[in-house]
Amino acid sequence: MSPNAPLNTVCVVGLGYIGLPTAAVLAQAGKRVIGVDVKQSNVDAINAGTVPFVEEGLETVVAGAVAQGRLSAQTDTPEADAYIVSVPTPFKGDHDADLSYIEAAARGIAPQLHGGELVVLESTSPPGATEFMADVILGIRPEFTKEPNLPNSLYFTHAPERVLPGRIMIEMVENDRIIGGLTVEASEMNRDLYASFCSGELLLTDARTAEMAKLTENAFRDVNIAFANELSMIADRQGIDVWELIELANHHPRVNILQPGPGVGGHCIAVDPWFIVSAERETAKLIATARNVNDSKPELVISKVLERANRLKDPVVAALGIAFKANIDDLRESPSKDITIQLADRLDHGTVLVVEPNIDELPKELSGRDNVELSNLDDAVSRADIVLLMVDHDPFKQLDRETLQEKVVVDTKGLWR
Repeated sequence: MSPNAPLNTVCVVGLGYIGLPTAAVLAQAGKRVIGVDVKQSNVDAINAGTVPFVEEGLETVVAGAVAQGRLSAQTDTPEADAYIVSVPTPFKGDHDADLSYIEAAARGIAPQLHGGELVVLESTSPPGATEFMADVILGIRPEFTKEPNLPNSLYFTHAPERVLPGRIMIEMVENDRIIGGLTVEASEMNRDLYASFCSGELLLTDARTAEMAKLTENAFRDVNIAFANELSMIADRQGIDVWELIELANHHPRVNILQPGPGVGGHCIAVDPWFIVSAERETAKLIATARNVNDSKPELVISKVLERANRLKDPVVAALGIAFKANIDDLRESPSKDITIQLADRLDHGTVLVVEPNIDELPKELSGRDNVELSNLDDAVSRADIVLLMVDHDPFKQLDRETLQEKVVVDTKGLWR
């Protein structure tokens, strides 16, 4: 296959919060897409035209693509013209990136190759991860090369996602994309594939710059959130309403302070800056400090709740929201979930009522505990002595404020000020 040949069959490895939407929009654009996932339950759900998680607009596209025969899922890696790797990149050790999932995906892809295929790494990764993936594949299949325009050429790129949960199906199509190849030809091949569904600008660079660009975007956000969170801690000690303070400061024409919260969560902003720090520990001092500030915020919230709970005989705490952001069911790296776990662990007596409108059962870290219940909003607020707001889900915004009379309210989002 030459770099100019059409890539009609695409295999997406990893059908999670990014992989499945990517597979869906490619199928919607007319590609034949085969998704690969290690979880048989995910495979079965997708083949039935349903989705294993909440994302606005996704299930409609998946159902249509499956019905048209353009999208299917399986547990083994097939032959394809292009491969998109969208697997987890968690921490190991001292916040180093664990590339074992990328390696496993590469090992699954390698036996299926014939030459000319495009292999895209979408997983957010530290600089050098795309080269690592290529080296794994070429180590297994040394008859191939990453040099372009040869019969045995393979084309490797990094194309990081930059979408917002809850708006993935819109932003997957509309947002600009950065595409960085190990060769120019690989970048162009990836660009042509993504142009089939992406109306945003497709910006070409090299793989290491593309990897660093995604980390930079999230580190920038993390540093700015850290400023807001640190300001909230200072304001709390000084007896100042931080929400009013930020609102007043933002009237300056060149000031735009973000909103503080209970911490920073999700598999992007809470994780990606550490990849920069782990790559450059002596240099990335501001980024590391911001991470530590944001990681310290949950303890302040916990201490505030426990201080009030310890004054009561059998306190009932309503924990409103354990997702990492509003109106989604994603609990990954959620400070709200961690706060709730810590409260359950550290309350000597009493009950924690978890209110999370987007889930049907408690996560394993909270399930089976005698002092934790999954509750609805009205029941939890009615029973609670302390109402802890951690996520600004829409139902919480609509809560009748009269129901909060006589309650101790700890509002980490400034929703009810």
